[in-house]
Amino acid sequence: MENPWKTINKRTVYENPWISVTHREVINPSGNEGIYGVVHFKNLAIGIVPLDEHGYTWLVGQYRYTLDRYSWEIPEGGCPVGTSPLESAKRELLEETGITAARWEHILDFHLSNSVSDEAGMAFIARDLSFGEAQPEETEDLLVKKVPFTEALEMIYRGEITDSLSIMGLLRAKVWLEEG
Repeated sequence: MENPWKTINKRTVYENPWISVTHREVINPSGNEGIYGVVHFKNLAIGIVPLDEHGYTWLVGQYRYTLDRYSWEIPEGGCPVGTSPLESAKRELLEETGITAARWEHILDFHLSNSVSDEAGMAFIARDLSFGEAQPEETEDLLVKKVPFTEALEMIYRGEITDSLSIMGLLRAKVWLEEG
């Protein structure tokens, strides 16, 4: 489909190593002048649902500065442009949980918020797990807990998991498991 928006002017108003924010003057689909702000993410979001042969998964808990609250999530992180998403997923799983996996399944591609952001990502299932020591980054003060996969789903339904990447990854993993 042809883009009904026309960009008249675009300028970067903020930038750091992870994002850039642009202010855009536009002609909207009805032909009127307007403005649009776009947050561009410099990394691909990566989420991992580790699953063992007994039906357990691992969640990572951390205080999320932007939300000013604690959050339970699947292991997740960023994939720099030009880096393999699978290699980034392996790195993130090891960093946050100490887990390595022998089998990987790519289960989902997504956009996290398409109204003002272009953030995209992928989710994976990790199987045939081995366990070691977590190697969190200096900005991560993490708790890791092993829960039955069904309990992780219940945490979504009870509103205890609110992170969109975690919700999408866990629900897609549920369908993947049901499909065999």
